[in-house]
Amino acid sequence: MNSTEKDKIMIILANDGISKSGQNALEANGFKVLTTSVAQEQLMNFINEEQVAVLLVRSATTVRKDLIDACPNLKIIGRGGVGMDNIDVDYARSMGKHVINTPAASSSSVAELVFAHLFGAVRFLFDANRNMPLEGDSGFNKLKKSYAKGRELRGKTLGIIGFGRIGHEVAKIALGVGMKVIVSDKYINESSVKVEFYNGQFINVAIQSQSVESILKEADFVTLHVPAQKEYVIGKKEIDMMKQGSGIVNASRGGVIDEVALVEALDSGKLAFACLDTFENEPIPAVQVLMQPKTSLTPHIGAATLEAQDRIGVELAEQIVSILKSNS
Repeated sequence: MNSTEKDKIMIILANDGISKSGQNALEANGFKVLTTSVAQEQLMNFINEEQVAVLLVRSATTVRKDLIDACPNLKIIGRGGVGMDNIDVDYARSMGKHVINTPAASSSSVAELVFAHLFGAVRFLFDANRNMPLEGDSGFNKLKKSYAKGRELRGKTLGIIGFGRIGHEVAKIALGVGMKVIVSDKYINESSVKVEFYNGQFINVAIQSQSVESILKEADFVTLHVPAQKEYVIGKKEIDMMKQGSGIVNASRGGVIDEVALVEALDSGKLAFACLDTFENEPIPAVQVLMQPKTSLTPHIGAATLEAQDRIGVELAEQIVSILKSNS
């Protein structure tokens, strides 16, 4: 493609992929969408050579000051998902770039993963799935006895730290399961959770925010839904406040839990289990975390459902079309 042709067509690079429906929506509006996955060290050259105007990423690609400075043709940087800690957002905006994300599109998917972990953890599925292929034939009765002390979620208390969109979706499922829900969010005093049912009926449940300390002391299970932090939200001090034999879930951001303190708490029996979708050292989680037998682990797949990716792609496309058409 020569430079004249490139001037006629706005180029969009979806470096970490985009749903087919999102791609179709962009192409229907006259944009060219590239889905080549370009290595981070080659990204600057690729963007400049192809005259890319829009860069779409998820969590695998970083967009830092050096890339922003080196790629003056970039008009929009889009993040498919919620957190934008892999993008220098403020700097990009100060340089006149539009920075967009899709904060609502994956909320339900993350919330469902939280409960996939919780349901599995209270019935030891994370451990049973490791041991049944190894010992299911020779030690069936032994394993059956090992996993005979499961717990039900109904009637238990779920503490939600961070009560934004995802926290609300988690609360909806918890209330539907029959759990007591308590929340802590420094930006919210009281919120109403609308629990909708398949037949159009719904209930509204008012929930008041309380301190993190009270959440930790009261909850049977704690789930984190906070942005990336400079310091731990949950460290040894906070774990010590938690109930003996409680469990914790992190499907938000790596680095919000002190993993050294977490492993120690699991080893000692202070915590019954930890469910982790995000890790301090992604994409190479600490071996001590991976090998701890009381952990239920997934590789940062909270938003990785077909439905969520479809919503993300369409929402990104709508925002891009709105921005570029209004500026044309």
